[in-house]
Amino acid sequence: MHPSARLDDRVELVGAATPLERADRLAAAIGMAPGQLWVKREDAIGLAGGGNKVRKLEYLCAEALADACDVVVTGGGPQSNHVRLTAAACARLGLACRVILAGDPPGDPTGNVILDHLLGAELVWAGDLDYYGLERAIQAEVDRLAGSGRRPYLAPVGGASVTGTLGYVRAGLELTTQAPDLDLVVTADGSGGTHAGLVAALGDHRRVLGVDVGTRPDLDERVPEMAAEAAAATGRAAPVGAVQVDHDRIGAGYGAPTDACLEALQLAARTEGLVLDPVYSGKALAGLIAAVRAGRIASDDRVVFVHTGGTPALFSGPYGRWIAGLDGAGRSRPSVAR
Repeated sequence: MHPSARLDDRVELVGAATPLERADRLAAAIGMAPGQLWVKREDAIGLAGGGNKVRKLEYLCAEALADACDVVVTGGGPQSNHVRLTAAACARLGLACRVILAGDPPGDPTGNVILDHLLGAELVWAGDLDYYGLERAIQAEVDRLAGSGRRPYLAPVGGASVTGTLGYVRAGLELTTQAPDLDLVVTADGSGGTHAGLVAALGDHRRVLGVDVGTRPDLDERVPEMAAEAAAATGRAAPVGAVQVDHDRIGAGYGAPTDACLEALQLAARTEGLVLDPVYSGKALAGLIAAVRAGRIASDDRVVFVHTGGTPALFSGPYGRWIAGLDGAGRSRPSVAR
């Protein structure tokens, strides 16, 4: 089999190509020209609220089924979009789903955790774990299940394996048919697989800007490695150029509110009716805005912003008061959008 045939080795979860929408009002608000900014609507994928992880799960779940597995084991933070969508994909395909969550069980489930329960995932709360501690906990659960006679499939945090990354090789090729003259794609960087797949498809690290949201500590090393592996797996040349990651939008940590993120959320909503999330896409748009204001994006560049989904996170934790403009005492504070 030719390596490029691997892109056909998937289960169907995404459906038709996701829309690519012109965003002229948002562009004007951040200093870009008409026709310069477009939004790739990965949030419009139909499965369980949508989002970029569905593309990875087409390949991960195909591999699990081919290996005759009966349970998918994965993990993430308490409001993980990847966990929600893994649970949904497993429900559709008749697979059990076991999830390791890095945190403690909430008193009242909110946001993605409600959907995790609704979709039938088995949740294991593992306490405070960093990225690689969570990966080790997932592996330990896989080993435990295998020892009890189950046939587990390990899906890494964020679906960030060579198999999962194929989903964004395919998405990158889809995007080049929709916008053959694109210059730059901007995406959130959590585990790095979306960024890596896009680079493998486009062939040049300089055409993709990832905005670090504080999930993985070694994006600068792992994104190029995954991009090269995905390119080789699909018969493409190794990508050229140096990896592009903005590490300055994280704030106090993963999921921590920032003024720049709030400005991005407000601008997207109030210019385009576009609802972003406070953990991933909001910080990614903040990175795009910063790049425009710093002159790192040229006035004639055609830019595609990848909306990776994640709306359920808006309905969790402290985000309601933050977005509604209330301080800790319930007093209104001014909008930060310009």
